[in-house]
Amino acid sequence: MQNWVHLILVGFVLVICGCVAVAGLTLSRMSDRTEELVDRVQPARSASYQLQMSLLDQETGVRGFALTGDESFLTPYEQGVKDQRARLDRVRALVGDDQGLNGDLDRIEQSAERWRTEQAGPLIEAARAEGPAGASSAPILRSKEAFDELRQLNGVLQKDLDTARDHARAELDAARTTRDRVLGALMVGALLVVIALSLLLHRVVGRPLNALAAASSRVRAGAFARRIDVTGPADVMAVAAAVENMRARLVEELDAATDREKLLAEQTTELRRSNSELEQFAYVASHDLQEPLRKVASFCQLLEKRYGTELDARGKQYIAFAVDGAKRMQVLINDLLTFSRVGRVHDSWKPVDLERSLDRALTNLSASLEDSGAVVDREGTLPELQGDATSLGMVWQNLIGNAIKFRRPDVPCRITVRCEQEDDQWHISVADNGIGIAPEFSDKVFVIFQRLHARDEYEGTGIGLSLCRKIVEFHGGRIWLDTAPEEGTVVHFTLPVVTDAPTRTTAELLDPVVLTS
Repeated sequence: MQNWVHLILVGFVLVICGCVAVAGLTLSRMSDRTEELVDRVQPARSASYQLQMSLLDQETGVRGFALTGDESFLTPYEQGVKDQRARLDRVRALVGDDQGLNGDLDRIEQSAERWRTEQAGPLIEAARAEGPAGASSAPILRSKEAFDELRQLNGVLQKDLDTARDHARAELDAARTTRDRVLGALMVGALLVVIALSLLLHRVVGRPLNALAAASSRVRAGAFARRIDVTGPADVMAVAAAVENMRARLVEELDAATDREKLLAEQTTELRRSNSELEQFAYVASHDLQEPLRKVASFCQLLEKRYGTELDARGKQYIAFAVDGAKRMQVLINDLLTFSRVGRVHDSWKPVDLERSLDRALTNLSASLEDSGAVVDREGTLPELQGDATSLGMVWQNLIGNAIKFRRPDVPCRITVRCEQEDDQWHISVADNGIGIAPEFSDKVFVIFQRLHARDEYEGTGIGLSLCRKIVEFHGGRIWLDTAPEEGTVVHFTLPVVTDAPTRTTAELLDPVVLTS
């Protein structure tokens, strides 16, 4: 195909070059003829008329002097002689080396010189010597006959100049005709090349491409097993081969995806069954674990009540340790159950007003707030978003509760909740003026069961911030600790402006801690 295209283009270029060359020669010829007509022939004709007028001035001056004897008639004669020489030179310069026109000028010059010598001069002398003559006198008639011959020669010059003008016009018209023909040929050649290229491209490229498009449409419609075989030029066949390779690869990927989908469906079914059993086991295990703990605590308390008078201080202390351990074990089991329920796949997400969610959390913490004298300030309006209201309320309750728990005894507790929108996320922070957290523990505090203080200093199981992290990440955000606050602790977290319930991955479904249904 490329060879044919190149051949047509080379022929078109040759035609264009030939037409341009001919057009250039034609334009050059037109320019020469125009220059000849405008700059030489026409000025020569004008100068020849002026030459004829100078000759007439000589004849009328001589004839007037001969008839009247008035010397003033000789002034036009003498001026005509001077003008004749100047105008002859002007015409000679314009006609150039044209032999015919130069011959006419030579004959006019010779005839004028002969008329002045043989007729004008003797007539002037006779008029001065003998006085005025009659109009029908022989010398005046001879002068007139001789001057008529000069007029005929001037007429020949005018005729030759007209012939030169007509010849130049004819050549100019011929050049214009040639120019028009060349332009017409160029347009016809361009049209023929365009038609030839269109037919060639349609036959060599259009048909194979249409066949390739039809085959691709069949594959797109679902006929993945049908091969794509297209004949044509090498370029189109290369494209068809690439499309065929892509089809084959798609078939392989589709088969592999189908197999993976079947395997994933089987695994999902198995995971759902396993998670359901695991959830049931968790509830049963938690009940079975808490029942012995309750018995241990109850019987220890009964021992203290019944035999308290017989026990010494150390025995009572041992009983208190056992009761406290049983209670803490119950709290740990409840916290683990709460942690495992976060992130469960469900479709119950609804619009959650964080303002109302914070209000509910503050209501739950009203006793702690009243005992500590803590004040909660809000900067910015908390948004409404899609999520789980219960788990988001737990975030507020844990963060506000931590701020109250880790306050400084000698400083009034002040908690500030800020909210602002950053692009497609809400940036929320909870700041307090408490004891703060060292920067090296900024990541450790979000690990489950990690504590920075002894149990006798601050109560709790160390699961609060890890629970917040899991809830925030489940809602599509992230949570972190400000490592260089001005005072106290600042916890930042983000939530999407518009969020939907996330799709859990296989890795999350396989997490043994997160129990999903």
